[in-house]
Amino acid sequence: MNRSGFSPEFETRFIEIAARFPDVSLVPLRIVRENRGQYVALPLPLPEADAAGSGTVRAEVTGKFRHEAPGKSAFPAVGDWVAAERPSGGVALIHAVLPRSSRFARRAPGEGDEEQVVAANVDTLLVVCGLDGDFNVRRIERYLSLARESGAAPVIVLNKTDLGDDVPGKIEAVEAAAGGAAVHALSARTGDGLAALDPYLEPGRTVALVGSSGAGKSTLVNRLLGLERQKTGEVRDDDSRGRHTTTHRELIALPGGALLIDTPGMRELQLWGGEESLAGGFPEIEDLAASCRFRDCTHEKEPGCAVKAAMDSGELEESRYRSYLKLRRELAALERRRADAPGHEKRAAKAAGKQLARRIKNFYKDQDS
Repeated sequence: MNRSGFSPEFETRFIEIAARFPDVSLVPLRIVRENRGQYVALPLPLPEADAAGSGTVRAEVTGKFRHEAPGKSAFPAVGDWVAAERPSGGVALIHAVLPRSSRFARRAPGEGDEEQVVAANVDTLLVVCGLDGDFNVRRIERYLSLARESGAAPVIVLNKTDLGDDVPGKIEAVEAAAGGAAVHALSARTGDGLAALDPYLEPGRTVALVGSSGAGKSTLVNRLLGLERQKTGEVRDDDSRGRHTTTHRELIALPGGALLIDTPGMRELQLWGGEESLAGGFPEIEDLAASCRFRDCTHEKEPGCAVKAAMDSGELEESRYRSYLKLRRELAALERRRADAPGHEKRAAKAAGKQLARRIKNFYKDQDS
């Protein structure tokens, strides 16, 4: 793998896709920023300059791509590799998105049910949470569910060891909820503990930072870069939440050769995926569920429920049990809304869903063939 993250697998996929456009000269580009359908992309080889600085090109999708794309999630996202035509002195034209090795996605904000891809082709997802007043184990569990659905390896970063109280107790609480994910405590402000992230920052590897506003992601980016690149801000005294100092997703090249995707704090973090995404985040509940009397036990009111019994006896922490049920219900509700649109729209919605599934399947099948 080279410094840009363009692995042999991506090279093979690019060659296969380029063969579909024999009349067009295509090159691989990596998306470093997106704004309302306009993209900033990085060509190969990766310039020594910062990824969002010199050496980047402007890009947009072709009309054919826009017409045939089955949904917004098929459009390029930050971290994506695309096959693009580069007219001399003009805007690069994106003909195809290479199949993703991973994608961190959530249900898009708003009332509709649509996937929003936050970052693509990420090797390690760094879930950043402050150890100050913003500390929230339940929020971490939600991020972990999305992370495991993404295909990237989740790592929990507990920031602000210099500001938090009862740091050992908070670390213990997160480790109990991490489902095996690595947990590192550090201070981005002082640099204490930062070396723990070195194994994830190897040349050519891509990491993404996610977390709420005020968790210290921008300060961490600046520390990893060794310069004050990202704007930082103070957090509120009452809840340690911050303003959105980062306003867009962006891929940045780190001095050691790793690539980092910085993301704004998320006000809404709605799940996107199936109930199986909870399994890795709640392994003790999954183990208990194997002993339930009924195979389709909901772990709420059924007799012979091993999960409920463990919660009643104190073997399973009640707050963790409640968090599991909340996430499970949310995912089940999402599945129901997808399958059963109400009233006269029901049959049309099902037909549209099947058509959309076929279009998505064919869209990526064409790109991967």
